[in-house]
Amino acid sequence: MRISFERTGGFAGITKKTTVDTDTLPPNEASTLPLLVEAAGLFRLPEHITSPNPQSDRFQYKLTVENNGKQHIVTVSEAALPGTLRPLIEWLQNIAQKR
Repeated sequence: MRISFERTGGFAGITKKTTVDTDTLPPNEASTLPLLVEAAGLFRLPEHITSPNPQSDRFQYKLTVENNGKQHIVTVSEAALPGTLRPLIEWLQNIAQKR
């Protein structure tokens, strides 16, 4: 499984990008990623999740997930972030900060 993660926006407008691949992660992280993707229902989410009340200076997240020949892209605004997706986003942000 591979996920490309991009965070844009925010007050400073700084973009963060990282790609995480279970083939190159330490075993404990490699086993965590599929569990987070499944708990988020990522492959069942729509491509765009937007807030009915857009707010300036909020983050926007773009996730591109590839697994077993399937690919799914989800772009979600911070203000509309589903609770099921939050643990995956936080995990990916922690990975991005380590790099």
